[in-house]
Amino acid sequence: MTDLSTLKRVVIGRPRASRELKHQLLPKWMALPVFSSDPMSSVAYATEEMMLVLALAGAGAFSLVRPLSLGVAALLIIVVISYRQTVRAYPRGGGAYIVSRENLGNVPGLTAASALLIDYSLTVAVSIAAGVAAIISAVPALDSYRLLVALAFVAVVTIANLRGVKEAGLLFAVPTYTFVATMYALILSGLVQCLGGCPQAPSAGMLLEAEAGLGLFLVLRAFSSGATALTGVEAISDGVAAFRYPQSRNAAATLGIMGCIAVTMFLGISFLATATNVVAREGAELTVVAEIAVAVFGRGFGFYLVQVVTAAILILAANTAYADFPRLASILAGDRFLPRQFLARGDRLVFSNGVIVLAVSAGLLLVAFNAEVTRLIQLYVVGVFTSFTLSQTGMVRRRLRLHDRGWRQGALISGVGAVTTGVVLVVVSITKFAGGAWLVILAIPLVVVAMSRIHRHYTEVSLELRAGVAEPEPTRPVAMVVLLDRVDESVARALSYARGANPASLVAYAVPQPDSDVERDWAQLAPDVTLRLLRPATDRRAGDDVTAALERERQARPDAFTTALVAETQSENLLEVVRRHRLALRIKSGLVGRGIAVANVVAPQMPGPYEIREPVEHHVVVLVSAVHKATMRALAYAEALDATSRRALSINLETEKSNAILQQWDDWACALPLELVDSPFRSLGETVRAYLRGFEPDGRRTVVSCVVPEFVLPRLVHRPLHNQTALLIKRALLFEPGVVVTSIPFHLSAGERREQPARAARR
Repeated sequence: MTDLSTLKRVVIGRPRASRELKHQLLPKWMALPVFSSDPMSSVAYATEEMMLVLALAGAGAFSLVRPLSLGVAALLIIVVISYRQTVRAYPRGGGAYIVSRENLGNVPGLTAASALLIDYSLTVAVSIAAGVAAIISAVPALDSYRLLVALAFVAVVTIANLRGVKEAGLLFAVPTYTFVATMYALILSGLVQCLGGCPQAPSAGMLLEAEAGLGLFLVLRAFSSGATALTGVEAISDGVAAFRYPQSRNAAATLGIMGCIAVTMFLGISFLATATNVVAREGAELTVVAEIAVAVFGRGFGFYLVQVVTAAILILAANTAYADFPRLASILAGDRFLPRQFLARGDRLVFSNGVIVLAVSAGLLLVAFNAEVTRLIQLYVVGVFTSFTLSQTGMVRRRLRLHDRGWRQGALISGVGAVTTGVVLVVVSITKFAGGAWLVILAIPLVVVAMSRIHRHYTEVSLELRAGVAEPEPTRPVAMVVLLDRVDESVARALSYARGANPASLVAYAVPQPDSDVERDWAQLAPDVTLRLLRPATDRRAGDDVTAALERERQARPDAFTTALVAETQSENLLEVVRRHRLALRIKSGLVGRGIAVANVVAPQMPGPYEIREPVEHHVVVLVSAVHKATMRALAYAEALDATSRRALSINLETEKSNAILQQWDDWACALPLELVDSPFRSLGETVRAYLRGFEPDGRRTVVSCVVPEFVLPRLVHRPLHNQTALLIKRALLFEPGVVVTSIPFHLSAGERREQPARAARR
């Protein structure tokens, strides 16, 4: 564990306190490379993708590159102007999702969000693949390692983003600005040379056999491929909250700067591509930008500089998605449309879970399409134009509803943007459908349905947990059952703990190990406690025997909290726990699922003889994450234990949420005092552990019961949405001496009501 923590600190860096968040806000010069590297980098492949489509009609079709590029540039300008309005109207960020949901409804909002989440995954895959293609243009020998190189770059960008947004900005600023300077140098040098006759690309004059006629469909398909230049434009509107104050003004200014740079570079590259007579074709050794660089600079330093900075910006363009995917996912999680894990900030104040999920999804795309840009690009753009259209339509609706200052002009601008991007969306969907866009078109509604079901589940759970919360949980006795496989120090401490808690009944069940004489050792340790033998631990059915025995105990005392005391010898690390205590892990999980409380008693391995000594002090701490029925049950359990002191503990991770808990605690007049403890580094497990150590538990004289409410869900598909906090705390306290972690199950019926009528209908 120490080695892993040290490695994490080396790779990710020291943890940052929550108060440092304000210092992570970005100035405009740093926000530009963080949020705009994608649209700026797309000039490296947008023109090429457009030319590859036109190449199907022969080299003569390249005459359409300039007019099509002007059309794409005009579209880019319209979208930038429209989004400048969006960032001013929604200074808290959220972009297309917030605009669409607030003004058009849940389904349009979720559609925009789904489209963006998918598109961000594709952005990483396409950017990395295009960057690798640029590297291979300079070093063809790497072609056979294309996929491995791409995955390595995904790992590098992921680690950079896990280190923090500001660190990523500093890391990516130099390559981004170097790319912009190099592209302008290439374009200006080419334009100057063209005054006396444009230099020619290596492929100039190459014969290109026409495979299709130059019809409207082909032209529209070429335009849709060139429209990849617009990808990433919406990123700033999603990440307004990451800018320094005044946030909306700085975001709008950065968006304008990005638009100017992207438009001029895209038009410059498109002009030089036709002026130098580049013949784009599938499988070419050089990319279009590389051919222009050879024509303008020759195969010297200038050419290799263009290749290096192009590869760098294409790879770093993935950072736009890394900046926005986790932020958008956190907003959706806050609205209960995605799992709550996306709300958590990691050690470096970034939404680490979102970063990791994005990296995994992009990696899977690269593997599925072998990191080939041309195959991946077919899936691209549909999502981004879906969000463009919905966002601008939402802004029109907002202007018409509010009639605020300049509403007519604003509605006109957004209306033009909505119509234009809507037309392009239809064109892109039709022209790229067979090439792979159908996958995205199918995926978007599936993601919408998934998010809607997550939201419905969370809503049902919330209603169930809070319905009747004011009614006191009935007082019940505790019936304890000790589970063991041999008699050792952990069993002695489990019995000592049980004596100190003073349960209404106490029995023991053993699944004996082959090398132990459990009955003889038990008779010496606790002859007054009934011991029942089950199948030996080596029998595969031993776990089922234990579960059945505890179920019988629970049914025999329906009025009591049946509690399984699982005695375990302390392990050195989690790997050893999994290796040595697989049966115990399976038993604990199964018992909680059946509504049986599970208390884990861990003790160091010690030689006998063993003895039972009732602890002098027994402190009970109930962990509180919210005031609901599961918490009330845990409080009732705490009241049923004999204890020196009882209290409730809540960890302050978010001030607003903690204030609400304190208010509800007073409103419901909860019996135990509630302590609120700050966790400046958002480390829930570490904070709880530090608090419990204040009691100085040693497992003998002083014992602490840490009572943790845990949800039991009827459907497996819902379980990843809950109990992550409970698992984290149990893991953090697993090796803590003198701390008995007790899981108090609370059955949720969310999902059962819909299943029961279906089962009845089948009968």
